[in-house]
Amino acid sequence: MLVRKSLSQLIAVALLGCTLYSLPALLPVSLVQAQESGEERKTRRTPALRAKVYEQLARAQALADEDKTAEAIEALNSVKERSSSMNSYELAMMYNFYGFIYYNDEKYDEAIAAFEKVVEQQPIPESFELSTLFSLAQLHMMQGNYDKTLSFLERWEALNPGEIPAKNYLIKAQAMYQMKDFERASRFINQAVEMVEAEGKIPEENWYVLQRAVYYELKQPENVRDVLVKMVRHYNQDQYWVQLAGMYGELGEEKKQLAILEAAYQQDYITSSSDLFNLAQLYYYHQAPVKGARLMEQAMADGTLERNLRNLKFLANCWSLAKEHEKAIPVLTSAAELSSDGELDAQLGQLYLNMEQWDKAIDAASRSLEKGELRNPGMSHLVMGMAYFNQKRFNDALNQLAKAEEYDNSRRMAQQWGRYVESERVSYQRLQEEFSS
Repeated sequence: MLVRKSLSQLIAVALLGCTLYSLPALLPVSLVQAQESGEERKTRRTPALRAKVYEQLARAQALADEDKTAEAIEALNSVKERSSSMNSYELAMMYNFYGFIYYNDEKYDEAIAAFEKVVEQQPIPESFELSTLFSLAQLHMMQGNYDKTLSFLERWEALNPGEIPAKNYLIKAQAMYQMKDFERASRFINQAVEMVEAEGKIPEENWYVLQRAVYYELKQPENVRDVLVKMVRHYNQDQYWVQLAGMYGELGEEKKQLAILEAAYQQDYITSSSDLFNLAQLYYYHQAPVKGARLMEQAMADGTLERNLRNLKFLANCWSLAKEHEKAIPVLTSAAELSSDGELDAQLGQLYLNMEQWDKAIDAASRSLEKGELRNPGMSHLVMGMAYFNQKRFNDALNQLAKAEEYDNSRRMAQQWGRYVESERVSYQRLQEEFSS
């Protein structure tokens, strides 16, 4: 039995990565359906499908159902040789079977040519013509013939007596999107979505994906956000949560961005290294550095984030902001070992100074100067000067403070400390002399 491929598996429009937009299935008009359509009350007079022609077409259909494509085409060619004696309905049915045999053999250009022959035969039943026009619109969409897609849809709509269905507007929107006519694509997809929602139903997921893509191209972030809210609510996919958070960030609604990402993380939707790092940064900037640090540590522990310079440096910053210096120092030390410049060693020196670990502050500041490439070398000299002072090594302190005075960013503070250290040195020496006398 020949398995007919659904056109929805074959016609797809790639938007925003590899998202696929399926079109409705392309279904053959069988001989039984043809008889039924001929028996229906029609608004036009059509000739009958004669028994002799029916038998010949039935033979071709049986061969096609047995996967005997070449034999089926040969049988149709035999029928075609007597086409001069056939009426419009019979010719239309013959070309219809050509079309579906070519379609299932993936010869789409030949299938399109055959189906176009179908609608050239007049008169034929309106239901037959409508189904063929719609199939042609789908096939041209698949082949990237967007103008013809719209043309056949318009012919379908002109012939169809009822209301235009939402799926027509969807296909028009897809065609317009591919033609980069985003304004018209927006009107059509909005109309399709509104029609479905007005019935209290939820549009298919790919309808929202197309609507979001159109708004994105039109640079309408508020509308992108609103569509993503629906996508999160109705389809709850991890990528939609992340995209919604991103749109809140783009709109400057950073608290909502954090809330959405945090909710996604709690549902195990945040798995990529970039998204995890983004969430950690949001914790940091919203004064929740401990959450950021714990997130970073967990991600590095399970291998999602590398223990590289960037990540270790940020983790250290999180612990530092949280005043957790004991946790910050080993991380910052690891980061400093990976760094070719002295910036992190300089930062480490300041941390040690704050923790009153004078020797370690001096060592770290000294390493920073040895590595070089510092934004403000004077601060490392200043750290060393203050650490030496606290060790009562006044001359060493004054030497480092004098070096700090050579740099604009540290000159003023170095001068103030220099005066203070000199005063303390004099007082200390006086006390020493008094005790020794």
